Amino acid sequence: MAKLLIMGEALVEIMRDREDIPLNEAGYFRGPFPSGAPAICASSAARLGCDTALVSGVGEDDFGRCILDRLVHDGVDISHVLVDPAVSTGCAFVTYFSDGSRKFIFHMGNTPAVGAKAPSIGDFPDVEIMHIMGCSLMARHTFAMEILKTMHQVIETGGRISFDPNIRRELAGDSAFSEILEEVMNHVSIFLPGKEELLAITGKNSVEEAIHACHTYPKLEIVLLKNGSKGSSLYVRSGQTKNFNAYPVTQVDATGAGDSFDGAFLAGLIGGESLEKSVQMAAAAGALNAAAFGPMEGNINPASVKALIEGKAM
Repeated sequence: MAKLLIMGEALVEIMRDREDIPLNEAGYFRGPFPSGAPAICASSAARLGCDTALVSGVGEDDFGRCILDRLVHDGVDISHVLVDPAVSTGCAFVTYFSDGSRKFIFHMGNTPAVGAKAPSIGDFPDVEIMHIMGCSLMARHTFAMEILKTMHQVIETGGRISFDPNIRRELAGDSAFSEILEEVMNHVSIFLPGKEELLAITGKNSVEEAIHACHTYPKLEIVLLKNGSKGSSLYVRSGQTKNFNAYPVTQVDATGAGDSFDGAFLAGLIGGESLEKSVQMAAAAGALNAAAFGPMEGNINPASVKALIEGKAM
């Protein structure tokens, strides 16, 4: 039975084959790749042995099959992934620039990716953590309401909530998002932001002020601040702080690295690992993801993660 429950979009990603090609110009793409930040997170957690379920939706088409086949292969419970024969699977087109920025065009708002309903919590009686991502809350208001409904059910049965803001400016525009965000933050135990997201959500000008503001939320226990190739910083309510380096790899494509980081960290916690070991697992999974082209790719498994942590070549 699932111990990690993730609710959010599953889609395919169609990617420029090299940097600095704008989406409004003719050029080559690679894909489709199975994607969607929540689905990537679920895949990484499952590959590390965590009993993981995804609540999402796809179309009854080849893109949907691409996603489902991959999730099943990775060990994700897809029993609550809606397969809709009437609407096509969601997709995202993405391009990257040499300055590290990227740009998306999403076709998601009217697709099954954001059409799933809240499951009965009786279907997931053993859930320890529910993971939510901001991009899922931004995609469609009705879907955000279903995620919040599921969140409250998980809390009622003793589960904890994990949240990665994962804000996509391409999906912004719903004036109700700030209220939804505040509702989530008031129930989050594990917070996994990037620096800019941390500052934006707290309204502070420095990380130190923002971390202090985070601990005014009643249930927030852990803040794990992600900083890409510069590593991460762990803050706990007791005031303890520890910085972690990223593992050196030859980066091929950073898409999905943060989502893999999340999945591995939560897998570690659920598996009974210490906070420090869980962060190391997260950093290793993120690095392995970035070393491969494609958002859900990378040689992520217990042996490869262990080897990277121990500094051994695979």
